[in-house]
Amino acid sequence: MNGAEWGVLLGGMTLIVLINWYFFFSTGEGAVAAVASTGVAEVPIVVKGGYSPATVRVPRGARVRLVFDRQEESSCSEEVVFPDFGVRRFLPAHEKTVVELTPNKAGSYGFTCGMSMLRGTLVVEDSAT
Repeated sequence: MNGAEWGVLLGGMTLIVLINWYFFFSTGEGAVAAVASTGVAEVPIVVKGGYSPATVRVPRGARVRLVFDRQEESSCSEEVVFPDFGVRRFLPAHEKTVVELTPNKAGSYGFTCGMSMLRGTLVVEDSAT
């Protein structure tokens, strides 16, 4: 192999590592949901090439209202799935869709698009943490 071939090989391997990190290990920015006087913790989530914020922290036992604002037409993002809560919801393009949950157990719960390419995490925390 000559120097150019080694460079192409190293560049390709670097891109593979970065793509895997982005899809499987990056956590993105996070948001902490505060419970309003109505007893509901509402969090807006923009859907555009991913979820923003990708990590949402909510208190255990609170009614959580996640407002997905899908700002694209990519078929990958047309659904959101919360497998631990048995929720699968269609997200119309350029519209807001509400998903309400009441997580009663602390822990981390993933949510994805219908193809499992876009990923987010709902972190349910005890009040003291």
